[in-house]
Amino acid sequence: MQASAKVPRKRKVTYDHYGYFFIAPFFIVFLVFQLYPIFFTFRTSLTDAVGWSKILDNSVIGFDNFKTLFTANDISRLFWLSFKNTVIIWFFNFVPQIGFALILASWFTDTHLHLKAQGAFKVMIFMPNIITAATIGMLFFSLFSYPIAPINTLMQKLGIFNTPFEYFRNVPTSRGLISFIQWWMWYGNTMIIMIAGMSGINPSLFEAAMIDGCTSRQIFWKITLPLIKPILLYNLITSLVGGLTMFDIPHLMTQGNPNNMTNTVARFIYMQGFSGSYNFNMASASSVVLFAIIIIGSLILNQLMKDRDARPKK
Repeated sequence: MQASAKVPRKRKVTYDHYGYFFIAPFFIVFLVFQLYPIFFTFRTSLTDAVGWSKILDNSVIGFDNFKTLFTANDISRLFWLSFKNTVIIWFFNFVPQIGFALILASWFTDTHLHLKAQGAFKVMIFMPNIITAATIGMLFFSLFSYPIAPINTLMQKLGIFNTPFEYFRNVPTSRGLISFIQWWMWYGNTMIIMIAGMSGINPSLFEAAMIDGCTSRQIFWKITLPLIKPILLYNLITSLVGGLTMFDIPHLMTQGNPNNMTNTVARFIYMQGFSGSYNFNMASASSVVLFAIIIIGSLILNQLMKDRDARPKK
């Protein structure tokens, strides 16, 4: 009797490995343009890299660069003045930003108000965020420049000023303009994130609160705000990172003037590394200190926003 012929098994075709090809570009770009520069910055902060000739051929000198930043000298004074300026500008743009975003988000998600044309309003509010910072910086510089500019001309015609006002030579107005631009650019983005967080809350909670006779204010403070804590934390941390690394608007509008009172930490790092002196070691050390400050600030915010469940008494 003839043996039956073996039926060849079909080879199982898998496409799992193709996923690695799709994610490979991200990891390659991250390793080359982000992770390697971070390690390079940390190492350069411990060297005597001054000038382009020493950027690769340098010697490790330990923590001397960090000692320079924490002892009384011109570089240290300018660094901490820049840090103070950065915190002030960030504070005066983020506090109204988060407050305004919360108000708008609560209005857009409140079913009692029945706001019309919400989509159009959201687009208009979000629009400044998609315009490049360089464009906005040059726009406001043109509006407020001295002596002939639209704002100065308008103020004189209204009789508010008799002579042109030098906005960028006055500390409060120059800081205020930078803070306003940062607020105007980013409050729409913060609002959209808040709306997404509020939309994720179970509607039955609001319905139960309304049945119990709660007002819109009570619903916001007792239900909405506690449940969007993770979204608030995300906005706080991202704003902290963005605020402490602020560079483009102050650099384009004021160049740190008047008297370095609008100089930010990011611009200080730029000045040390690429503005004639080429102190790459001090620029790197300043970057590491800023990195540490951001990490510490983020941990503090995370601790403050952490939910603390009531523990049963022993």
